[in-house]
Amino acid sequence: MTQTHTRAADRTPSGDPAHDGGAPEQDEQIRERATGHGAATASTPGAQRRVLVVEDDLTIVEAIAARLRAEGFLVQTAADGPAAVETAASWHPDLLVLDVMLPGFDGLEVCRRVQAQRPVPVLMLTARDDETDMLVGLGVGADDYMTKPFSMRELVARTHVLLRRVERATVAATTPRPGSVRLGDLEIDRTQRRVRAAGKDVHLTPTEFDLLMCLARSPRAVLTREQLLAEVWDWADASGTRTVDSHVKALRRKIGAERIRTVHGVGYALETPPGFAAESPVARQAPVEG
Repeated sequence: MTQTHTRAADRTPSGDPAHDGGAPEQDEQIRERATGHGAATASTPGAQRRVLVVEDDLTIVEAIAARLRAEGFLVQTAADGPAAVETAASWHPDLLVLDVMLPGFDGLEVCRRVQAQRPVPVLMLTARDDETDMLVGLGVGADDYMTKPFSMRELVARTHVLLRRVERATVAATTPRPGSVRLGDLEIDRTQRRVRAAGKDVHLTPTEFDLLMCLARSPRAVLTREQLLAEVWDWADASGTRTVDSHVKALRRKIGAERIRTVHGVGYALETPPGFAAESPVARQAPVEG
């Protein structure tokens, strides 16, 4: 194999090379990615973690699966909605990489059915940069999304981020955290990870809850998109700020648009009624979940 060999696993779904900016892979790594035989060893970051890749385009699914295997993940694939739900039920993946457009039934329905079986983080893939699709995906339980074409390096990074967040949430659930944050009629129970707004329970995804907690730590203070991306997603690349925007919009739909203020060109702030300003110091002391 020569140095001019095409790195298939680093291509975006459009067929263009991903601009990863990393050094060329060694021949053996390239061979593993091309054959899908990357070994899952204890020394690799994703060792023994299971990822189900659901995509009907053979070229895309093989490229994603090969790259994740090379990173040490155990990977299964499915090409349609029914097969995805069946595989998730029998194999119990730790994470789903899920395309929206699928035969049988679409990725949104797959997400609904899989989440009804057991909670699992979902990274949604969409061919359209359509905000409505993104919000619907977040609403049915997806934790993050990427728009095609995308960098394989970014996909791997976001996979690691989602799995780390699940691990931290598991630890947080078994670690007592006394008290709740109350900002006006918005109540955030850190121990049970529950939210009430105007006296009504609000169902938030894990990512939405972590985002709300991050904002609630400093009510009325403006946090930049980059700050939110780093604290909530562990993702320091500014290219992911659209993810922040979409999650904020989804959060607004659930707790009330007036509660989150947009500072154009900067970021977001959690608003509180003037009469409840005295409660802000309590909220600032609350550690960020996630």
